[in-house]
Amino acid sequence: MSDNVRDVIIIGSGCSGLTAAIYAARANLKPLVIDGHEPGGQLGITTLVENFPGFPDGIQGPELIENMRQQAARFGAEYASGHVVSVTLRPKSDTMGKQPIEVNLGRETLLSRTLIIASGASARWLGLPSEQALIGHGVSSCATCDGFFFSGKEIAVIGGGDSAMEEALFLTRFATKVTLIHRRSEFRASKIMLERAHKHERIEFLTDTVVDEVLDVSKKEVTGLRLRNVKSGKEWELPVSAMFLGIGHTPNAGFVGDQLKRDGDGYLVPEAYVCSSAPGVFISGDVADRHYRQAVTAAGTGCMAALEVEKYLEEIGK
Repeated sequence: MSDNVRDVIIIGSGCSGLTAAIYAARANLKPLVIDGHEPGGQLGITTLVENFPGFPDGIQGPELIENMRQQAARFGAEYASGHVVSVTLRPKSDTMGKQPIEVNLGRETLLSRTLIIASGASARWLGLPSEQALIGHGVSSCATCDGFFFSGKEIAVIGGGDSAMEEALFLTRFATKVTLIHRRSEFRASKIMLERAHKHERIEFLTDTVVDEVLDVSKKEVTGLRLRNVKSGKEWELPVSAMFLGIGHTPNAGFVGDQLKRDGDGYLVPEAYVCSSAPGVFISGDVADRHYRQAVTAAGTGCMAALEVEKYLEEIGK
């Protein structure tokens, strides 16, 4: 291979991608990290992180990401801004990595011996300006991450599937009342999850209802929701201290196409741990994790992917 072929390219600059970069850089592999369309991943839009080990007083999400970036850069990691348009992976028969992996950024195509896909999953939002302005200030897509901050408060969960039911049930550990708001009268949630939510004394349901505005942007905190019944047109305000989105996530894996196995929702499916079916390609973080979606689990798989890269390069004699 020519000199312009890198040892490893990492797609994604969230917790998983940056952990992989730290390990790969310490192994003197000089990784190149492609930031992607959401630099820093979900932590980049998170405020206080209290459940990442090693920070007894917590740490701001963007600060944690910046620390990881600097740590990886200290050992030789490089960064490139850009969005991956497509990748061309090796055929399964090329076990010794004779052909480089191609990473197309649109403006240029990069070549690498190995690839770590850590492109994450983007939370689905309602798309309201007030919602976007209050992300991290009472609007959240992660009950496990932020539920504790609203202990003793009344909160709302948006959605009608299993994700929404799971979020609502989890949040009853902290909230005095959880109002589950769904735009339809029918639910996509499984029967057992819906029954659990209906039976819980702290969960109330509002169906055929949508959120028109999150209050109050001027105060930089959630004080309530302006709601509308889609059948009657009735509008009213619901006082709450937080709004959690339970309408799912979209894995950022479209650039892979059909070259790797994906489930029905588009999440990448590793063959074993973080190993994919394509030689030299490894998968880590939320692009494959639809269950836990935590910073620490993403970091763990990023570490695993980097260690697999080292092993693979040794096997092909690099």
